[in-house]
Amino acid sequence: MSVLLKPCPFEGVTSRELVQQIESKNKCKEKLPIWYNYPNIYFPKKIHIEQSSSEATAEYKAKLVSGKSLLDVTGGFGVDSYYFSKNVSKVYHCDLNEELSEITGHNFKIMEIENIEAHATDGLHFIQNSVEHFDWIYIDPSRRDDHKGKVFLLSDCLPNVPENLDAIFNKTKQVLIKTSPLLDFSAGINELQFVKEIHVVSVKNEVKEILWVLEYGYQNDILIKTINLKKTGQESFNFSLKDEKLAFSSLSLPLEYLYEPNSAILKSGAFKSVGNQYSLYKLHEHSHLYTSNSLVEFPGRVFKIEQSLAFNKKGIQKLGLKKANITTRNFPQSVADIRKKFKIKDGGEQYLFFTTDKEGNYVVLQCTKTV
Repeated sequence: MSVLLKPCPFEGVTSRELVQQIESKNKCKEKLPIWYNYPNIYFPKKIHIEQSSSEATAEYKAKLVSGKSLLDVTGGFGVDSYYFSKNVSKVYHCDLNEELSEITGHNFKIMEIENIEAHATDGLHFIQNSVEHFDWIYIDPSRRDDHKGKVFLLSDCLPNVPENLDAIFNKTKQVLIKTSPLLDFSAGINELQFVKEIHVVSVKNEVKEILWVLEYGYQNDILIKTINLKKTGQESFNFSLKDEKLAFSSLSLPLEYLYEPNSAILKSGAFKSVGNQYSLYKLHEHSHLYTSNSLVEFPGRVFKIEQSLAFNKKGIQKLGLKKANITTRNFPQSVADIRKKFKIKDGGEQYLFFTTDKEGNYVVLQCTKTV
């Protein structure tokens, strides 16, 4: 705000433009460090930064594509196109916003990216008017309607992918679609055609996006791939929808160790497959917590169970904990209610899991995290 009240020190630049550059660049510091640190980058309004992929997720999705050409139908600030250009010989970046397209094209030149063409046009019109057949077409539909409300169906997004799939498949055999984690798997599968893979991508255990890989003519079982990108590497877990539907969970009372799947696995619905693949027992059909007597490497958090006790006021007070990390799974009370009721602050080395066991009893598992 103080910059707005002062004359701009740069000739031909208004104070408002300078504020936009400062605000938008600061938005890039953690999310887009390459753009933040690159000299002479011009930044658009901060909303375009907020709507763009992070470098971490863009780098991941770029590994899914290859070939001679890719069309980015909804290019935006160009983060995905930048990473696609590392694996594809020629990338066509389209965006309806002329100003944003000009900014993105300018930045590609500054960054000396020579295999991306920026076009200020409707990406679907570009498909219809192009004589080229693309190896991949990538689409990130806008997830808001004309009233700026959240939408949950692809047919309500812009562009309307289901409505235009036939035209899209006239120019490619492979389509990659990015959607919000809010989109339900079954809804997406019902609206789309030829779904081959669904990738659930988390960053530091927070689900950021769902990627849909479509291949023209594909009719086999859909493979679900979950990925949790961490500073120290990544956690991966794959399964098929068919196998998950046919699988059964083995139940057990709490044993020596407790396992909580990462957010990508929980979003994917691999509640039976993850237990079966790692030979773990489930505490309850709907608890999505797992247990074993021997320690196994697992894509999520792993704890040593110190004790299991029935959920009641006397038992919780007997623990004597003033501070603990609390999680609830398949439990009627919220974390906030539990903290208030038992006066337990957040933090510390102790972990309390409030859940339901296989016999339908409410239990509290006092745990410590494994290394």
